Amino acid sequence: MNKRTKSNALWVTQTAIMIALIVVVQATTGGMGQFVTGSLVNLLLILTVTLAGLTSGLTVACLSPIFAFIFGIGPQFPQIIACIMAGNAVLIVVWWLLLGKLGHQQYPRLIAAAVAGALLKFTVLWLLVVQIVAPMSDNIPAPAKQNLAKMFSLPQLITALIGGGVACLVIPQLAKIFKRQPANRKATN
Repeated sequence: MNKRTKSNALWVTQTAIMIALIVVVQATTGGMGQFVTGSLVNLLLILTVTLAGLTSGLTVACLSPIFAFIFGIGPQFPQIIACIMAGNAVLIVVWWLLLGKLGHQQYPRLIAAAVAGALLKFTVLWLLVVQIVAPMSDNIPAPAKQNLAKMFSLPQLITALIGGGVACLVIPQLAKIFKRQPANRKATN
């Protein structure tokens, strides 16, 4: 098996494991509310980009809202799925850009990624869902629009901060366990 084939197999394996973890978390915690499920999903998204790389993180970030929709977790309006994908992708990219090759045991960078990622994800979701998509969607009844405004405002910031905060504690420990930097940051990733 050549190096590229091994790299592709590793990517598929890591991505599949993280997708499976997201599915299990969503399926088992869906009834526990937005703060539990959302915080755990944000943590897993962050761990994916940190451990498996940018493309794996973006893949899981885009598949997560599809599975949530299938499981009946969160809003059951298909047009909201793309908004959640965008918010998740922003979270992933922020973590990737702020941590880069500088290492994951630098707490100031971890904290900056947690705060910036949460703020930007919250902003993207609030703008897309509350300000643009929900108001323009005729198939969303007024009470559901009010509920979406509640779901995609402060709770999104809180769940992203919780997920990021836990990630700040977990990532350095995982780096020690793996005895390497958690993500493969080659140009092909």
